[in-house]
Amino acid sequence: MTSGLSTLQITEQDPIYALVHYEDDYVQPILTSTLRRLYPAIKLIPPPSSTCPSSDSAATEDSQIHLSPLVPTPSTRLLSITQYEAVDFSFAAEHPTSCLINSYTIRKALIRKHFLSATVEAWVAKRPSSVLGAHVRRSEGFEVDYAEFLDDSLTECFDLRAGLEKNQEAGSEREKEWWILKPGMSDRGQGIKLFSTMEELQGIFDKWDEERPASDDGGDEDEGEEANENEVVSGTAKDYITTSHLRHFIAQPYIHPPLLVDSTKFHIRTYVLALGRFQVYVYNKMLALFAPSPYVPPWEDASPSAHLTNTCLQGTSPDSSSVRLFDDLPLSDSLKESIRREIGEVVGEAFEAAARSMTIHFQPLHNAFEVFGVDFLVDAEGRTWLLEVNSFPDFKQTGGGLKRLVEGLWEGVLGRVIGSFFASEVGGRGGDGGCKESDHDDGMVLVREVELSNAF
Repeated sequence: MTSGLSTLQITEQDPIYALVHYEDDYVQPILTSTLRRLYPAIKLIPPPSSTCPSSDSAATEDSQIHLSPLVPTPSTRLLSITQYEAVDFSFAAEHPTSCLINSYTIRKALIRKHFLSATVEAWVAKRPSSVLGAHVRRSEGFEVDYAEFLDDSLTECFDLRAGLEKNQEAGSEREKEWWILKPGMSDRGQGIKLFSTMEELQGIFDKWDEERPASDDGGDEDEGEEANENEVVSGTAKDYITTSHLRHFIAQPYIHPPLLVDSTKFHIRTYVLALGRFQVYVYNKMLALFAPSPYVPPWEDASPSAHLTNTCLQGTSPDSSSVRLFDDLPLSDSLKESIRREIGEVVGEAFEAAARSMTIHFQPLHNAFEVFGVDFLVDAEGRTWLLEVNSFPDFKQTGGGLKRLVEGLWEGVLGRVIGSFFASEVGGRGGDGGCKESDHDDGMVLVREVELSNAF
């Protein structure tokens, strides 16, 4: 039975209002239809606009949706699901027992690559036996404003410098250790490069500086939790990146050789629900996203087509060859089970690490939940490696053929968060009216439950 559904009562005298304005024409219909199916008595508030813009639409500074005018009284039970920029955090803070929102305010410790690296390093330093030590590649973080300052920026990147110096003594290309460069705040795979020498790394930054528009005068990328996510790309033809906007970078040893299916590299996209303060769930239906070209070692070809598996870089709508169900991959049942187990352990540990050791940069809210897209790579020996954690993942990349997976995810998410929050928190409102029961497994697997004190 979907958690919480049978304990929530919605009546005309005690209604629940729901604002759903996700600004994505792929997800919006899924959310509204799922709410109507699970909770027929819920009162859906019309979105601010009659049209639902694409998820590619740029957010404006005044895009916040003020919740107070949308409900009869401040204490009315209200669910708000919007893009991050539109979340009314002030209203939610003022009404912690009646308003449920779909994002935490601060979660840099997970969603920014350089912060995630620091989170893992701090956690493992105090807990050497942590599973994160064996499933997250150690990163070297550094900041670069302009290419000419790269060498100075790497002064304290001891492992990176040692690795590149060792590569100079390698007898062949096969003996070199390759590294992967990632902008700390990029998404959609933008700005990711492979290199094995200092000259190659310098060349990457030199090229970015050459391509920077003359009007680029820098800026502060930390003005907001979400300011910046798409600063990394210029247009469809270039991989232009503005180092003055995205000055944080990490370098990690490249994972080689990866596990291949049909001679092609892939990564696993896992959807994760973080709820309140706080529970962490993994959705048991996962995706496999494939590179557009057969895999070759980086010393033979370091171009993105064989190495980067983000479908956003492929230029076309995802199809059955680029996005597949993990369950459908031609892997042994034992390997699939091992991968699932490791993913659950790593996700739970990573989120707990952020919540306990990075309290400034990850602050779960009692009356909030958030869905993350967490990416893993599996190496040729079957070990899973955490790559990154994405806020507001691009569900559209799932494609039409696998849309049912996204529908199932949101059914599980909404069933749990609405039932658990409104049934247990608001004056003991319970009962079994106003909702439809479900007798199937919702697919949400609890991987970590942490009692956090001093609620924000």
